[in-house]
Amino acid sequence: MKIAVIGGGSWGTTLADMLAKKGLTTRLWVREQKVMNEIRNRHENTWYLPGCPLAPTLDVSTDPAHVADGVRHFLFAVPSQFIRNAYTRFLKYLPKNAAIICASKGIELDTLMPMSEVCEDALGSIKPRFAMLSGPSFAREVIREIPTAVSLGCAHKKTGKEVQEALSTPYFRVYTNPDVRGVELGGAIKNIIAIAAGVADGLGFGSNARAALITRGLKEMSRLGKAMGADTETFMGLSGLGDLVLTCTGDLSRNRQVGMRLG
Repeated sequence: MKIAVIGGGSWGTTLADMLAKKGLTTRLWVREQKVMNEIRNRHENTWYLPGCPLAPTLDVSTDPAHVADGVRHFLFAVPSQFIRNAYTRFLKYLPKNAAIICASKGIELDTLMPMSEVCEDALGSIKPRFAMLSGPSFAREVIREIPTAVSLGCAHKKTGKEVQEALSTPYFRVYTNPDVRGVELGGAIKNIIAIAAGVADGLGFGSNARAALITRGLKEMSRLGKAMGADTETFMGLSGLGDLVLTCTGDLSRNRQVGMRLG
């Protein structure tokens, strides 16, 4: 399988490196020429992952046409507020029924669309097969091959199996779930609870308050998910409870750090 990874930040670089080291033909699209040159020449992305050597077989480019050539599986890992621009940039290079794997967590601010709806709105003309990758997964731990488990939301069973097999490694386990809406919402709205948990920590409220926020926050996430058509059971899994616990307690969580500074 050939796979294109769109986005040279910490998460996109980590996933591309993992796929290349697994032996898949992997192309990474980055926006900045200096990042491309560094990865090509030094096999390292010091802008986002300093000290982490990358696979020498990883093909990196700033040219969408080169990255997309002959590829049917595209993994987008750009910030959620720029995902529409990324889709638009690549649209003319995407084949019909391309598999679009979204690793960007969030809600589009201008439209309030979750990532699956943004994909359909931007790429509907090619009838994409959409999958949502989410779950408790700090890039700095994955690139060090620390055991990680995530959810893959995909309504297309065959596509879900293909992507699951492509992404799975001995240290990166992927569980499929047909509830795309639940998987994508869990990864997006847990950030709000994480900021609140960070505020509580910053105020010195202690473990009791943090536990209460996580527990009641999970309930609110489930209620909102149900109202938006998700399966509440999904929020008990990796993309819900798993990601919520990690983001509310992990020192690498940017949302928690924001909350702590506010507190």
